[in-house]
Formats: sequence, C-alpha cells, structure tokens
Amino acid sequence: MNEYRPGGFQELPVVVKNLLIINVLVFLLTQALATRGIDLDNYLALHYWQSPMFRWWQLVTHMFMHGNWGHIFFNMFALWMFGRILENMWGPKRFLIFYIVCGVGAALCHLGVLTFEFTRFYNDFLVYQQHPGLNQFRDFIRIHHVAVNPESMASWINNPTSQAEINDSIDFLSRYYFGDARMPGMISEATVGASGAIFGLLFAFGYLFPNTMLYVYFAIPIKAKWFVAIYAAIELFSGIQNSAGDNIAHFAHLGGMLFAFIMLRLWNKKIRSQFY
Repeated sequence: MNEYRPGGFQELPVVVKNLLIINVLVFLLTQALATRGIDLDNYLALHYWQSPMFRWWQLVTHMFMHGNWGHIFFNMFALWMFGRILENMWGPKRFLIFYIVCGVGAALCHLGVLTFEFTRFYNDFLVYQQHPGLNQFRDFIRIHHVAVNPESMASWINNPTSQAEINDSIDFLSRYYFGDARMPGMISEATVGASGAIFGLLFAFGYLFPNTMLYVYFAIPIKAKWFVAIYAAIELFSGIQNSAGDNIAHFAHLGGMLFAFIMLRLWNKKIRSQFY
C-alpha cells in the first residue's frame, strides 16, 4: 500500500477518541492542581532512573502529561491526523499495543541516552574537582552545554586565580547535577509528552503510505516518506547538537520511530495481509 486515499477512514475510532479525551483531561487536571501547589509531574512525568523521583509507572504515564497548550495541541493534532487512519486499518487492540510500545520504547531510548550523558557529566565533574580552574571550567561547560551566568564568568575572568571562584564553580556544578532545596538538578528533570508514541505513528504512516502527499503548514506538498526521513534527520542532528537550553527529547522521538520500525517489520513478517 503506497498511498492513502480518504474514503472508508472517516469515523474517529475508539482508541484515538479515548486517548484524545484522556490526554486533555489529564492536562486540565495538571493545570488545576498546579494552582493549589500540587505538581503531578513529580509523580507521573518520566524521571531519570537514578533520580529519587523515578517510579516504574512513569514509563507509561509520561505519555499523558504535557508541558503547555502548544505541546498538547500539536501532539493531539498528530494523533488525530495519523492515529485514526492507522486504527481504522489495524483495529483498536493492535493500534493500542503499537501506540504504547512506541511510547515506552521512546522512554527507554531516552533513559539510555540520559545514562550515557549523565555518566559522562559526573565522571568529568570528578576529574574537574581534582584539577579545577578557569580554563578547565570553560572546557567543561562547553563540552556539556551548561548555561552559566555571564556576570559570574566575568567576575572570575577578572580574578582568574581566585580560590573563592573555584569553590563556587565546584558548588555550581554539584547543584547543577544533584540539585538542592531551591531547584532540582539535571538528574531529577522531568520528561513529559506523547511525542515518542506520536513519532511512532508518523513513521508508521510514512512506512505504510510512503507516496501520500502531506502539506507542511497546509501549503507545502511533500510525500510522506520524505517528510518522515527529513524529520528523522532533523531530530538526529538536533540530538547530537545538544544545544544549551534545548529541552526537547530528540532521542525519545527517534526511539519512537525505531520501535515503530521494529513492530512493523515483525508484524509484516507474521501477518503480511494486515498491510497489503
């Protein structure tokens, strides 16, 4: 099947409908509880596995959490756009399995990348503690994309041998990694959103209907296979770039695509008639 043609896929199927409802309700509940000082992200968002806030169920529950209105709107729009087509083709059970596997797979890939990045950060921090200094600190924040206060750096540059500045740099990196009473460290940062599962749906649509025309910004036509390929390349580049201040889990998106590919290949071998 190379191209999707609208026809019998007009009805909003049950799983997509309920996923839309649940995501919106959870988002509204999160916003309402936040006004009372209750942060659901602490319990349901995905935390790093070595964080004291990590719980196993977050591998699933993070898919129903979203950071803001724009985040949930674009995810739910993509769920409606691609999910209804796939569920009407596969049926509710197979679609739900695919959606959950892609979402959990994306979370596992994200945690794997975090493990690599955080272990490297911590080991380099131990080395820095043994040989601290202005130049070493500059190299550290450049390699690990750490955002620092320009005024603090200017103060240290004016007094490069200051022991107080050295002690402050060690304290800053420790708080940056572990956190303190004022703010969580990098190991306790939360990840939210259905994006991993959504990217799995996007990949599945491009895989099954590669020649279907999509319209970027409702104006620029592009075949689904090229749209998926370009999007994947952008995510890979952005993930490797890892710019300071970038809070998007790019490798979670790629993980959703990877698990989608694995699932489709397995299903294609076992039940080829489901796809053609």
